[in-house]
Amino acid sequence: SLPAKLINGGIAGLIGVTCVFPIDLAKTRLQNQQNGQRMYTSMSDCLIKTIRSEGYFGMYRGAAVNLTLVTPEKAIKLAANDFFRHHLSKDGSASSSLSRGTGQQETALEHLANQCSLRSSPAAQKKLMAAQAQLSSSSAVGAAEPAVETRTTAMQITRELLRSKGIAGLYKGLGATLLRDVPFSIVYFPLFANLNKLGQKDPNVKAPFYVSFLSGCVAGSTAAVAVNPCDVIKTRLQSLQRGVNEDTYSGILDCTKKIWQKEGPMAFLKGAYCRALVIAPLFGIAQVVYFIGIAEFLLDMLPKHRA
Repeated sequence: SLPAKLINGGIAGLIGVTCVFPIDLAKTRLQNQQNGQRMYTSMSDCLIKTIRSEGYFGMYRGAAVNLTLVTPEKAIKLAANDFFRHHLSKDGSASSSLSRGTGQQETALEHLANQCSLRSSPAAQKKLMAAQAQLSSSSAVGAAEPAVETRTTAMQITRELLRSKGIAGLYKGLGATLLRDVPFSIVYFPLFANLNKLGQKDPNVKAPFYVSFLSGCVAGSTAAVAVNPCDVIKTRLQSLQRGVNEDTYSGILDCTKKIWQKEGPMAFLKGAYCRALVIAPLFGIAQVVYFIGIAEFLLDMLPKHRA
């Protein structure tokens, strides 16, 4: 049933994001770095510095906003794909990727989640620079005092965006988000359906859960790397805070041109392995939860109304 599909998608999103959010935070911070303003050299370096400067829970900065985003997004995306696949394919087994209607609602919340992930970076950088100064020069005690970190909440960012740019500010990067998510769905859903089908001994019997998990991981990571350039552009366009020597962008084409000219083509693959590490287990977990049918079990426990 449609309610069961939506519940399964929501549960899958909650579990998946909770597991992989620290890697997603590292991905966002790595993608936002421009040449000359590099603070992190790798995913592990980013996570280590985040823990040192912000504590363990610093790795989950912006998680609440992301969970608010992913729950309806995964629910609609998985349910829509299942619905259209069943009605538009010849035998109900081929996968049609038509779940692009979540792009607009996703952009606003993802924008806030990205800002929560990025906002603590300047404070963390000041702390690290201060610590390095203390180690290199014991005489520079006054100049090396740790900076006071200011915590910025999602509500504060929302008010700031609405005050400075209006409602349109929440949808900054919408075009890049659609350029990322539509091709992602086109690659992911058919690839998953065909990989998962290989593990089915009988067309009428579901594939084992480990086949669905591995199929989701492989299809998710492949699609994630394929659309990573669009994800880099989206992250850059949505960034509010920039360093002195960092570029500003007027749109998708301007952003693409400046990244290509000043940072080279490899810049479009920044955070690609992080994104693959995020998407692989996220969609692997999502597909397992979705195919196990947790929602069906929960709905069966509800008391049934008698006529």
